[in-house]
Amino acid sequence: MASTRAAQRQTAGADPMQRLGTLLDQAERVLSRLEGLLGPQAQAPDWEGAQAFRWRRRGNQAWLQPVAHPALIRFADLQGIDEQRSRLERNTRQFVAGRQANNVLLTGARGTGKSSLVKACLHAFAGKGLRLVEMDKADLVDLPELVDLVRGRAERFVVFCDDLSFDQGEPGYKALKSVLDGSVAGSSDNLLVYATSNRRHLLPEFMQENLQATHDASGEVHPGEGTEEKVSLSDRFGLWLSFYPFDQEHYLRIAEHWLQVYGLSAQQARAAHSDALLWALERGSRSGRVAWQFARDFCGRKSR
Repeated sequence: MASTRAAQRQTAGADPMQRLGTLLDQAERVLSRLEGLLGPQAQAPDWEGAQAFRWRRRGNQAWLQPVAHPALIRFADLQGIDEQRSRLERNTRQFVAGRQANNVLLTGARGTGKSSLVKACLHAFAGKGLRLVEMDKADLVDLPELVDLVRGRAERFVVFCDDLSFDQGEPGYKALKSVLDGSVAGSSDNLLVYATSNRRHLLPEFMQENLQATHDASGEVHPGEGTEEKVSLSDRFGLWLSFYPFDQEHYLRIAEHWLQVYGLSAQQARAAHSDALLWALERGSRSGRVAWQFARDFCGRKSR
């Protein structure tokens, strides 16, 4: 403090140009300290070097990490979800063509192909300029920075958030809501968010909140508004795709498909129905993921 006052007295007695130079030096030191606290802006990667990226953060450093070998999943490999596949494919086709398209929320039963469907979009449309950016929930506070980074580029970017849900007060919630709605800076027309979740409402609701909705002097005047806030995030996704548990017929159809992908004939795949059903019974679930895991195990054992 004493040194600051001495510098101020010294500046006051200097000529105007000297005072200006001293003030600029002080401002530069303050900005340097702020940059150290906030961290540097994320640098653009080699856009031509990859079709998929992961957003990474370590301390104050953030960057887009290229994915050298993204998962190669085809739409044809996803059985039993024809309606969901058709709607997501149509939305993505509109997006890469530069037409209007929606952010997408894929919700429902686990293992039914939600994440695989998003990855299949990259396989189908990468040649038309689609790029996939995987972003963890904890990093969604950086989403506005990513929007600024890709703004103006010719590629079309889908931000992929897998298994998305929020606890009360998590900071990524407001950042995501702002990007979905368009903040005061405006959203980028070359970026969409595709998110998967096992629950449709991305914030938890508690029975206690209903019990607290009293109409006495201590109760909230408008308790319904708190509930509306909890469900409002999912409303900001323009397209909802719901996924449901598979029945036995769909499960066996998926198992047959993967058995043939791994080298079995159609007749051999049908002959494995009883093994596939036993596998599902042991796992306590019939889903696309369980059918795929069965096919890998069954064909791996047969190839010995």
